[in-house]
Amino acid sequence: MTERRTVRIAMNGVTGRMGYRQHLVRSLLALREQGGLGLGDGTTLWPEPVLVGRREHALKAMADRHGLTEWSTDLDAVIADPTVDIYFDAQVTSAREEAIGKAITAGKHIYTEKPTATGLTGALDLARRARGAGVKHGVVQDKLFLPGLLKLKRLVDGGFFGRILSVRGEFGYWVFEGDWQSAQRPSWNYRREDGGGIVVDMFPHWEYVLHELFGRVTSVTAHTATHIPQRWDEHGKPYAATADDAAYGIFQLEGGAVAQINSSWAVRVNRDELVEFQVDGTEGSAVAGLRNCRVQHRSSTPKPVWNPDLPATESFREQWQEVPDNDAFDNGFKAQWELFLRHVALDEPYHWDLLAGARGVQLAELGLRSAAEGRRLDVPEIAL
Repeated sequence: MTERRTVRIAMNGVTGRMGYRQHLVRSLLALREQGGLGLGDGTTLWPEPVLVGRREHALKAMADRHGLTEWSTDLDAVIADPTVDIYFDAQVTSAREEAIGKAITAGKHIYTEKPTATGLTGALDLARRARGAGVKHGVVQDKLFLPGLLKLKRLVDGGFFGRILSVRGEFGYWVFEGDWQSAQRPSWNYRREDGGGIVVDMFPHWEYVLHELFGRVTSVTAHTATHIPQRWDEHGKPYAATADDAAYGIFQLEGGAVAQINSSWAVRVNRDELVEFQVDGTEGSAVAGLRNCRVQHRSSTPKPVWNPDLPATESFREQWQEVPDNDAFDNGFKAQWELFLRHVALDEPYHWDLLAGARGVQLAELGLRSAAEGRRLDVPEIAL
């Protein structure tokens, strides 16, 4: 007979787009719809969300919509509740460090979006405190669980590339200014004083993607820009965009490969997916996006000749081979939630922790400093 074990999860910031769509609906509620998370020992783990936020009407409406019964605007009371097992944070970055710190003190397991803090000192402090308190802790590193990057990792692990020479990433899309077309992202993202900026947002992603697939980042050179200096907020009022909306980074990797990644909210998309990584190696190359991955082996690499006086006679894009969907790929956020819940319930190994989150904060911090000082900076290895 199957035993059902309830795990109560305080979800702070769930009224935001990411917290609601990916973490609540497509992860925890999706787990409930499939009957819970089977642990393989006759036990099913049943996630029970406790919605937390500042807007009472939004929380109540969300709870009613999904048949949930527990929500609160009193974060301290929820954290103090001894029946709450896990604290999850998807609120604005500037409020995250204090809230996670309170949850650690209360003995809650921690699962959080990134960046985990506004600076490396705070991020390392959280990691040390969590380790000292003996609580489980994890940081969302969702892109590792996307089908395109899972295929790319399989190629890396299988030695497809030979010696990896370079990684080139293109990320971004046009975020409307908000005057004549509503913006797709909240206005705080474009105010530095509120914790906004594309470096703070995206460099933590690039750190774990590069670290997990190709090697630790050992140095960074970055140039940032605020291409759109004025935007309009959710109420149609103009405001000064004080945060960077584009970043151009060069990352030296342990082992010798070089990565270049452009990140921009002021670029119009002329690629198959909103983010793509091209990996070139001595034996082959690949281009991976969120879902798809194409490869070109050394044996099938064309031999183009540069001649600007004649039109191209071949379609270079058609000379790549699609990596098949020969596995079942679940939602990346849900897949990582499942691993973290198993880590909490069964103590299974899990290394995407607050120290990994601190590495992302470190790279963002050094990226901003590199841009401000106009020079390359080493990225020291950090440990607790």
